[in-house]
Amino acid sequence: MNVYDFDNTILRGDSSARFFAWCLRHCPRMWLDIPAQAANGLLFLTRLRPKQAFKQRMFGFLQLIDVDAALEGFWRDNLPRVKDWYRAAHRPDDVVISASPAFLIRPACEALGISEVMGSPVDRHTGRFSGPNCHGAEKVRRFREVFPDGVIDNFYSDSHSDDPLAALAKHAWLVKGEKIKAW
Repeated sequence: MNVYDFDNTILRGDSSARFFAWCLRHCPRMWLDIPAQAANGLLFLTRLRPKQAFKQRMFGFLQLIDVDAALEGFWRDNLPRVKDWYRAAHRPDDVVISASPAFLIRPACEALGISEVMGSPVDRHTGRFSGPNCHGAEKVRRFREVFPDGVIDNFYSDSHSDDPLAALAKHAWLVKGEKIKAW
């Protein structure tokens, strides 16, 4: 099987950041949360707030919007951002493991014919995490939970934060834009 990171690997850009920005443009109620979001960002940038706490507070905006409608509109506008090389390489047994929330990337993966999607466990209505952010070594744990004896033929990612998962693969590939090179 081939295993992929999602953001900046299959999709041009970061789906969480793009979804946040899309919602700012299309969901006016979200603007009520901007002062708290600014404080959250400042705390994260000054290293006073850990990444998962930052992301959980950021996704708190979900309480202010119609999530289903937003997801539908967001992916209608952003599915064309899927990289051409992935569309050509797609196989039926592809697996996506991402730090982005599973609820956010699942609609795009389903549209691409990817049935096995692992992402951060974020409640789509509250933004609260129900487990660890799916990042680094956590991706390996999640992969082994679903595929205890799974063999990764090829692993693709844009980031060395995925070194633990790349180490499991027969072949690992670093994706930069549309270019792919050996890990």
